[in-house]
Amino acid sequence: MTPDRAAGLTETRRALADGEVTCRALVEETLARIEATQPTLNAFRIVRAEAALAEADAADRELAAGARRPLLGVPVAVKDDMDVAGEPTAFGCAGAFPPAAADAEAVRRLRAAGAVIVGKTNTCELGQWPFTEGPAFGETRNPWDTGHTPGGSSGGSAAAVAAGLVPAALGSDGAGSVRIPASWTHLIGIKPQRGRISTWPRGESFHGITVNGTLARTVADAALLLDAASGNHDRDPHRPAALTVADAVGRDPGRLRVALSLRPPFTAVAARLDPEIRARVVGLAEVLAGLGHEVEEADPPYGRIGLAFVPRATAGIAERAREAPDAALLDPRTRQAARLGRLLGGSALRAARRAEAALHRRIGAFFGPYDVVLAPTTAMPPPRIGAFGALGGMATDRAVIAACPYAWPWNVLGWPGVNVPAGFTGSGLPVGAQLLGPADSEPLLVSLAAQLEAELRWHERWPPRHRAEPATTG
Repeated sequence: MTPDRAAGLTETRRALADGEVTCRALVEETLARIEATQPTLNAFRIVRAEAALAEADAADRELAAGARRPLLGVPVAVKDDMDVAGEPTAFGCAGAFPPAAADAEAVRRLRAAGAVIVGKTNTCELGQWPFTEGPAFGETRNPWDTGHTPGGSSGGSAAAVAAGLVPAALGSDGAGSVRIPASWTHLIGIKPQRGRISTWPRGESFHGITVNGTLARTVADAALLLDAASGNHDRDPHRPAALTVADAVGRDPGRLRVALSLRPPFTAVAARLDPEIRARVVGLAEVLAGLGHEVEEADPPYGRIGLAFVPRATAGIAERAREAPDAALLDPRTRQAARLGRLLGGSALRAARRAEAALHRRIGAFFGPYDVVLAPTTAMPPPRIGAFGALGGMATDRAVIAACPYAWPWNVLGWPGVNVPAGFTGSGLPVGAQLLGPADSEPLLVSLAAQLEAELRWHERWPPRHRAEPATTG
């Protein structure tokens, strides 16, 4: 382990259990890395320095007494849409939010596994956009090139993990918000089956399109964090059958039929796949073929799936916007989306929910001839900081759809997807690809992702180190 970068989740857990390092030392190093990089990366909204050190001391006492839990003493971060007892949950917004009375279920489960929550990571306002910028906290930057966004809305979690501030982090994904920043920061990002990780105290987040997921540098670490956070509150409406995802790492996935899908689903905005991203995703398809899988171009029958997405997303924004302590502090684009959500929150929302069953049948039939879909995660490399800042609501929507048209259908379906690194553009910016499957297919996707990782060794490449001084956008 090196003080300037966190070891992986699996290695950190082993070193703690073997007594090679103390939890307090790890947390002190983590806090030092966060402090040193806040001026450049700005990954964290809240740093729980005093509380995390106290939790570290308690973990060391447990370890010394011979206790063992899945993540005992391991420092991790969570996104600022998850309640951590005693801390506000601002979800990217400005204003004086009250401290949460209790942990969210996912955070409670991480604590039960022994993890130390060092802080809450930045996210754009109400998780709406694939960039992590806002007047409430400033600009979160990409460790690979601080002139560019790490993506969003789980951009703070992605930046923290990619830069080695923490070994892994939780994010949430309502339209690609785990997978998009994972793709733009060279990480594994797992969006699990709806309900795999509880979103309680919200039984459904954004009417079921948003789920909690994991970001890490390796497949094994992302799967380990997923297993630790998985499980349900007694009142959760979605309760998939329990399964252990980490056991699939290193398991032979068998010879799979892979559909290479390069065409984005229909949207009202034209989306063009960047040639460099296309080349990297096709390159991954060639690697899969070389590993013995059968790969051919084919697109899922998405149809007009967007009609089942927009009412759920905007109605969710309207509900969250009502919780802001001062609506006047919200981005005008948020207020505009909330107005649309109030209009669509009745019959249109009910129709969107009813459409899901038919979509499951139609797109589920695609997983007769195919086992897995391989698709780009985004259509463009990470944009520059500020690229969306001066845009109005409609222009922002058009720009977001053009940049990120591939991820959101799996949020409507509620099915699992895994971002894997696909390589870099000629200018050194990371891009990614999605492995997508039907309901409860996390073990299959993870086994395939781990097979690719063993072949390509993407986790061995790190971004440059960052000094503790502000970056310039150029």
